[in-house]
Amino acid sequence: MLKAKVRRIALVNQKGGVGKTTTAINLAAYLARMGKRVLLVDLDPQMNATSGLGLRPERGVYQLLQGEPLETLVQPVDSFHLLPATPELVGATVELAEMPLALAQTLGDEAYDLTLLDVPPSLSPLTLNALAAAHGVVVPVQAEYYALEGVAGLLSTLDEVRSRLNPCLRLLGILITMYDGRTLLSQQVEAQLRGHFGEKVFWTVIPRNVRLAEAPSFGKTIAQHAPTSPGAHAYRRLAEEVIARVQEA
Repeated sequence: MLKAKVRRIALVNQKGGVGKTTTAINLAAYLARMGKRVLLVDLDPQMNATSGLGLRPERGVYQLLQGEPLETLVQPVDSFHLLPATPELVGATVELAEMPLALAQTLGDEAYDLTLLDVPPSLSPLTLNALAAAHGVVVPVQAEYYALEGVAGLLSTLDEVRSRLNPCLRLLGILITMYDGRTLLSQQVEAQLRGHFGEKVFWTVIPRNVRLAEAPSFGKTIAQHAPTSPGAHAYRRLAEEVIARVQEA
């Protein structure tokens, strides 16, 4: 497999409600607080990362794909930059069906150390574009039954993208989210994932945390909203792990 420095990281899971956007926002915040120049790209037509950061812009990813320069479209948020989603992104899903490399060819994110791609919860043309543009993938997985099956299916998709579109794509890690250590279910799911995927699973787990859930309603990252909360501590640890894995990749 070809090697390339990991600069673009796609956060991917075809299942919704697993904490993918929460992870994208808060991982971006803590990577930036650790000295990285970070860009977060909201590729989801639901615009959750954009609205969760308190923004409703008129221009963003769709305009980038139409040829507008990245630097005219990014918005400063907290300690990083956001390339927002806009309603026109729904149309891009159709337009990109035959253009899997469009994002890779237009992103132009050289000004950043790390670019995080928040991907729709489906295997759509936008998801395919993200995987074709990325160097690494983080897979958030909720601590629930069927988690193992979902990850196995997604890894099969990554293998296909690697063979057909992007030989540099690699799995950076599997992240367990919405973890409640008091329940037998969470403990069993963690043991199952670690037993099957080993060191591919991040040591950090993201807990169920009220502060994490409410932060988007204030348009803030957890680092802004509740920096001493368990959720904030978890995302700081995750950022440290991601940096270490990027350096090792």
